[in-house]
Amino acid sequence: MTITQLKYVLAVSEHKNFTRAAEHVFVTQPTLSMQIQKLEEELNILIFDRSKKPIELTNVGKKIVNQARNIVNEAERMQDVVDQEKGFIGGEFKLGIIPTIMPTLLPMFLKNFTSKYPKVNLKIEELTTVEIISKLKDNHLDAAIAATPLLQEKIKERVLYFEPFVGYVPKSHRLNSKNKLDRTDLDVNDILLLEDGHCFRDNVVNICKNLKNSNTKDSFQLESGSFETLIKLSNEGFGMTLLPYLNTLDFSEKEQKEYLRYFNEPSPAREVSLLYKKSELKMQIINALYDSISGVIRGAIAFHNIKVVSPLK
Repeated sequence: MTITQLKYVLAVSEHKNFTRAAEHVFVTQPTLSMQIQKLEEELNILIFDRSKKPIELTNVGKKIVNQARNIVNEAERMQDVVDQEKGFIGGEFKLGIIPTIMPTLLPMFLKNFTSKYPKVNLKIEELTTVEIISKLKDNHLDAAIAATPLLQEKIKERVLYFEPFVGYVPKSHRLNSKNKLDRTDLDVNDILLLEDGHCFRDNVVNICKNLKNSNTKDSFQLESGSFETLIKLSNEGFGMTLLPYLNTLDFSEKEQKEYLRYFNEPSPAREVSLLYKKSELKMQIINALYDSISGVIRGAIAFHNIKVVSPLK
């Protein structure tokens, strides 16, 4: 039995197909099949039911996969211990980022991080919060950046920054004449939201849900997958919307004055954190990532009196 064989088993378990699994681990399909067959012969069991389409794990195969994950994880920890002892910051690092954070945060730190740590092979995916949690638990991500708290038992949350909400209020809207917004000004019937699956939507719903006469189940009929679309819809008179603060930095001075409205203190804000498994693998890269992001974000967000709005419903 080898670590390589166990990695092949995990790949087939994930992809439910020998050809796709072989592509994922960069070997030929016959090589992968032969190694898994050798492991099955050694253990005198069948790990996969090859008669099913897609391929399924046998009952004992499910137990083997769970144990294989633990063994592979511990083997990677051994290399991690050696890297930390040598002070080495490098290797492949898989990072997931939610869509409402990635476009604004990534350009702020990526160039500096890759220049400072050229030996880190950073692989970045844009993923929903649900996908991030699943991939972290299955060891398909090393870390992620998302709105928190998420309160997941096996995942650590290390706060990076707090990002206030800003109202985008078109000229025709009843709130455009106000210098600052208050939560009680909000009407759930004329706030445009991101579509389901975005945690920022849940943040906004939670800002509004305690207001009198609010009915979030029947509201928010107009939804979109991007802030840009929400802004355009607002300008067409369909309502106002709320934006994360970093999304407003590229607005011109004139646009900020005409359309953006900040909240009275304490300003509602979202908590953005670096997530990683409690096994704390690759901590040297996680720490470097944390330092790079927190270093640039301090100069961009100067709000102090804020109130965190949870993405949890």
